[in-house]
Amino acid sequence: MRYDILVVGSGPGGYAAAIRAAQLGKRVGLVERAEAGGVCLNWGCIPTKALLKSARIYAHCKAAEQYGVELTGEVRPALDKMVARSRAVAETMNKGVQFLLKKNNIDLIAGFGRLTAPGHLDVDGTGYEADHIILATGARPREMPSMPVDGERIITSRQALTLSKLPETMIVVGSGAIGSEFACFYATLGVKVTVIEYLPRMMPLEDEEVSKTMERAFRKLRATVLTSTTVKAVKVAGDRCEVEIEGKKGSETLTADVVLAAVGVQANIEGIGLEELGVAVERGKVAVDEYYRTNVPGIYAIGDIVAGPALAHVASAEAVCCVEAICGLNPAPVDYAAVPSCIFTTPEVASVGLTEAQAAEKGIAVRIGRFPFTASGKATAAGERDGFVKLIFDEQEKLLGAHLVGEGVTEMLGEPTLARKLGATAQAIAGTVHAHPTMNEGIMEAAEAALGHAIHL
Repeated sequence: MRYDILVVGSGPGGYAAAIRAAQLGKRVGLVERAEAGGVCLNWGCIPTKALLKSARIYAHCKAAEQYGVELTGEVRPALDKMVARSRAVAETMNKGVQFLLKKNNIDLIAGFGRLTAPGHLDVDGTGYEADHIILATGARPREMPSMPVDGERIITSRQALTLSKLPETMIVVGSGAIGSEFACFYATLGVKVTVIEYLPRMMPLEDEEVSKTMERAFRKLRATVLTSTTVKAVKVAGDRCEVEIEGKKGSETLTADVVLAAVGVQANIEGIGLEELGVAVERGKVAVDEYYRTNVPGIYAIGDIVAGPALAHVASAEAVCCVEAICGLNPAPVDYAAVPSCIFTTPEVASVGLTEAQAAEKGIAVRIGRFPFTASGKATAAGERDGFVKLIFDEQEKLLGAHLVGEGVTEMLGEPTLARKLGATAQAIAGTVHAHPTMNEGIMEAAEAALGHAIHL
């Protein structure tokens, strides 16, 4: 079978590439060894958000009296029903992807794809040919020798999505997006959670003010956060896990029912024929140019297997850019300086562009505007006053970065992301009328604060 374009992997990068190629009139085959939609849709972003929504509903029910609502009887979390709903949500989205593939006349080829020569792909013993092959094989949870995953006591995010019962205690190793979201979910349901972070602060990729705010938020959830702490070894002893750590208090051993390893992801580049074809790999990622071409003509790579943020929306953007370049449309390269990032904890975290520390490292003089949600009428009415908006501008008042913590701030991130991409100024943002009362007013207020004429501060 011959195609114009073959895509290997059907995650957010892979299916976006396949659909865009089909829209441009190409004959497309999409290879997938598991479920359509990849990890993100089936075992990552989507089912995780479904669980977090359930936890949020549970938390609201427990706090119902604060809103003048009287509930009778005990409010209890039903983990099995939460998991069942999460799986149903993932299945619905999976069917949606399959519908889109069928609608666009894309052949979904089941199996493991391996390059055998330029333009040639083997899928479980069947050969396929294409003028262009796009690798979008994604990533998997990184496993550390000190934490041998057994899937029961020492688990990854995959198992954390489908636990059969709530443990009494859990240790989460890593405080990035994955670790923080699961820690928040289980702590909200009453599990005694301890988060261990190797670096000096929680959510180390975020702005320092965000990290400090989230450490306080986790303390409100009665979760323990240990920063500047190294996990030396994890072992299972009976029905418990023993975790040897080295931290601010020296060496000690913690115990928990379950240990969740959330120490990042590892690119799926093994066994797909890269070595045989001489495709260049650097630091565990496929080396590509700005249009995702490898050093081997006709072979491309996008998503988690190339350098850059391992985020679903980044993979989708790279997919469209790659395919449009193949088809001669001369697209603008992906602007990695304007890539939004979201963490769906309570409160949520949303950011784009430079942090204050990164601006200082680059020697950029900045003007900063802040707006706390304690001053927001909408946040106060909603009973969600934790968090803030922080906008970072250069001396010409152009937006360099935005960092938000609060209820629903991930839905507010589009405006500062567009502002960052278009080079909008503090004056432009402050001069844009924002609806009242909304959380989104905080962006306007922060811009006004940077200009020195905030009204509500």
